[in-house]
Amino acid sequence: MRNRFKTTVLLATLGGLMILVGSAFGRGGAVIGLLLGLVFVGGSYWFSDTIAIKAARAVPVTEQEMPELYAVVRDLTLRAGMPMPKLYLSPEAQPNAFATGRNPDHAAVAVTEGILRALSWDELRGVLAHEISHVGNRDILITSVAASVALGITFIARLALWGAVFGGGGGGGRDRNDNALGLLAMALLAPLAAGLLQMALSRSREYQADASGAALLGTGEPLAQALEKIEGYVHSVPMKVDPAHAQAYIVNPLTGRKVQYANLFRTHPPTEDRVARLRRGDWR
Repeated sequence: MRNRFKTTVLLATLGGLMILVGSAFGRGGAVIGLLLGLVFVGGSYWFSDTIAIKAARAVPVTEQEMPELYAVVRDLTLRAGMPMPKLYLSPEAQPNAFATGRNPDHAAVAVTEGILRALSWDELRGVLAHEISHVGNRDILITSVAASVALGITFIARLALWGAVFGGGGGGGRDRNDNALGLLAMALLAPLAAGLLQMALSRSREYQADASGAALLGTGEPLAQALEKIEGYVHSVPMKVDPAHAQAYIVNPLTGRKVQYANLFRTHPPTEDRVARLRRGDWR
C-alpha cells in the first residue's frame, strides 16, 4: 500500500509540474506538450517488448531448448493467474534479467546467459517472480505514462527557454527581465525535476515488484540471495546497455559506474535496502 500511494503521489506531482510549466504558455502549452509526449512515448509503450528485446540482443528460446526455465515460469504464471510470457535469452555475461510488454497478454521475460551460470534455480525462481510481478503490476504502463508527461515537460521547458532567450518574456524594462529570468529558471529546472520524479517512481515500482514476487513465492529469501549475487557481478562484469533501457533490469547494469550524488539519480533502490526489506518480511 505504501508503494502504491507513493506511485500515485509521484504521478500526480508530475502532472502538477506539467500544468505549472505549461502555464507559461497558457492552457495550450500543457496540452501540446502532453500530447506530444503521449505520441512519442505511446509508440515506445506499444512496441516496448520489441524495442527492449532488440536492445538486449536477446533471442527466443523454446521449451525443448530450456525446459527448466519454462517449468519455473509456467508455475509462477499459473500462481499469478497470468498467461505464459515469451521467453528470451540474452548473450550478456553479466547476470541480469528484465520483463517487458504492455500487458500480461503481450509480455516477454529475458534472462542473460550470465544469470543462468551465476544463480541456483531457487534464486532464479525469485528473480523470475519479481519480473513476472512487473508485468502483473502493469509497471510498463505506469512508467510509460510518467515518461510521456516528463517528455511533455521537457518540450514545453525548451519552448520557454527559447522564449526567454529570444523574446525576453514580454513587457518592458525590469518586468521583462524578471519574466525572462523566470522562464529561464523554469526551463532549466523543470526537466531536472521531472527526471528525478521519474527515477523515484522507478524505485517505487522496484520495491513493489520485490514485494509481489516474494508474496508469489511465500518467501523473500530466494530473491534476496539472488540480488546479493547480482549486485556483486554488476560491479565486476560490465554490460553495454543504453541508459534508457537500464531501468528495465532487476539490478541496474550500469551500477558499477561512479556517479556523484548517485542516490538522487538511481533508477533502482539500493540493493542492500531491497534485501533488508525482503528479509524483514515487509512484503507480507
